[in-house]
Amino acid sequence: MRQGGDIHSADEFMKYRSPLVSRYASKEMAYNFSDRKKFTTWRKLWIYLAKAEKALGLPITDVQVQEMESHAENIDFAMAAEEERKLRHDVMAHVHTFAHCCPNAAPIIHLGATSCYVGDNTVITTAFFLNIHWIVMNYETLARVIDRLANFAEKYADLPTLGFTHYQPAQLTTVGKRTCLWLQDLAMDMRNLQRARDDLRFRGVKGTTGTQASFLQLFQGDHDKVEELDRMVTEMAGFKKAYLVTGQTYSRKVDIDSLSTLASLGATVHKICTDIRLLANLKEIEEPFEKEQIGSSAMPYKRNPMRAERCCSLARHLLALMSDPLQTASVQWLERTLDDSANRRISLPESFLTADIILSTLQNITEGLVVYPKVIERHIRHELPFMATENIIMAMVKAGGNRQDCHEKIRVLSQEAAAVVKQEGGDNDLLARVKADAYFAPILGQLDALLEPKTFIGRAPQQVARFLSEEVRPLLEPYKAKMDVKIELEL
Repeated sequence: MRQGGDIHSADEFMKYRSPLVSRYASKEMAYNFSDRKKFTTWRKLWIYLAKAEKALGLPITDVQVQEMESHAENIDFAMAAEEERKLRHDVMAHVHTFAHCCPNAAPIIHLGATSCYVGDNTVITTAFFLNIHWIVMNYETLARVIDRLANFAEKYADLPTLGFTHYQPAQLTTVGKRTCLWLQDLAMDMRNLQRARDDLRFRGVKGTTGTQASFLQLFQGDHDKVEELDRMVTEMAGFKKAYLVTGQTYSRKVDIDSLSTLASLGATVHKICTDIRLLANLKEIEEPFEKEQIGSSAMPYKRNPMRAERCCSLARHLLALMSDPLQTASVQWLERTLDDSANRRISLPESFLTADIILSTLQNITEGLVVYPKVIERHIRHELPFMATENIIMAMVKAGGNRQDCHEKIRVLSQEAAAVVKQEGGDNDLLARVKADAYFAPILGQLDALLEPKTFIGRAPQQVARFLSEEVRPLLEPYKAKMDVKIELEL
């Protein structure tokens, strides 16, 4: 895990800093939501617009375009802040700031556009390329998490372990089969992220209320040129399609669609890490624990599942953020209202930042999971005699016994053994009671076989093998070259 946000001044300690950036997020993801990334993207969009308008016949010169290009990265943030203080308008503040260093291009910067041309298109471009970032970086991280868990599932495909329903001991499963439940959810997330990325479109060049009226006037009523302008700018921005209709903004349901995939991933990670925390309490499986790591300031013996707890904590935040785009989309009046702006400045970046953090942390966890087979075996031995009672009854019937008589014998012995466990805190002695009862003499030689854990796991190993070969491995095939990258967690 990489930490982002260097501290350059003691003044930084005098104001709130988001832990998402200062403590957890990768530098790459933190940069994606920086002012520099945002406002250089605005300038690129103004350049795309000018180039397309020039190509379609508006009086824009090569000198003006070249001047804009040469100053695309040269942003005077102090001037922009002062302009915004005076104008109370962030887009016009940056138009003026850009125009200051581009005096020749000043008359044509933002020509015909509305604020949402840069505002919405930058957000959706960021979201689009963040989804590419997910494909290129975090998508690869997700692929690596799936790869690590797939290897783990394969290794422990036939290791019996207690299954739990209602967090009460149930039929046996295997460590590998349980891992496949996690993998199935992650595979669904992988497909959802790909779909959300593929569905995303550019807002395009639509004007103040989405009618393209200002551009139709610029091109003297030539509808074909307005259509071509929209197509050209969309292509320059890296998109195949733009939304055909918008208000002043693109539909805020787009934000719902994008962030719901991240929230869904958050739910998956929370479930996986909760399972790991429960298993850590049972001492069956643990997350990595550093040699000098301290679990508790007061209790030196503790090995707290800190990484899994961090994932659960942040995943809850990711899930909670989902309510923001839902409510924002529901209250967009007519062609748009500005009460979306402040909310989206927080909910959109925080969703991507949080998803980045929990996924990187989960990769670190899955690269160092520790299994304790002897503890797992002890827990099985504690519960298995109760689970084997039906097998014992069937064996007695085959040996000539009466099913009802055997059932009553087992019921009485089971309750006596349960009383030892629950009331006296002793071990499950049902098997000893069965061996001591002459009634069960005909099957004493079969008891070990009847209590073999692997006879209770059904088709779990076969399910693991088929699931990995048919669904998981093919999903990972495009990312094979990236599987060796590891995540180091900075605590």
